[in-house]
Amino acid sequence: MAETKTEIIPYIFYESVPAALDWLARAFGFVEELRHATPSGMHAQMTFDGQRIMMGQGFAEWKLASVRSTKVATQGVFIYLADVDAHYERARAAGAEIVHPPKDEPYGRTYTARDLDGHPWFFTQPPG
Repeated sequence: MAETKTEIIPYIFYESVPAALDWLARAFGFVEELRHATPSGMHAQMTFDGQRIMMGQGFAEWKLASVRSTKVATQGVFIYLADVDAHYERARAAGAEIVHPPKDEPYGRTYTARDLDGHPWFFTQPPG
């Protein structure tokens, strides 16, 4: 039996998973890993530099919904990456809502963007 490696994987809710798959690939550079139908719509997985996110269309009975439908984000996704300025240019060119452009902070060079449903994404290049 293979040893299971612990992973923490964000599960993000979108009104349209197919639209999110396309947008996240174009704007942030994610790569689609899988998609399949579920009783509430669709489940999908994407990767970015070997890291995974999952997504679905929510499930009203469990009080799970997208930021677009609730009008409020209760969490965001924080990603360390190698070249925050190049990533920022890609996201901006794809039409991401830029909350703040790249700036230097004690924890690294960082920018914040919102995706097509309004989820905040924090991209940071660590110092050094």
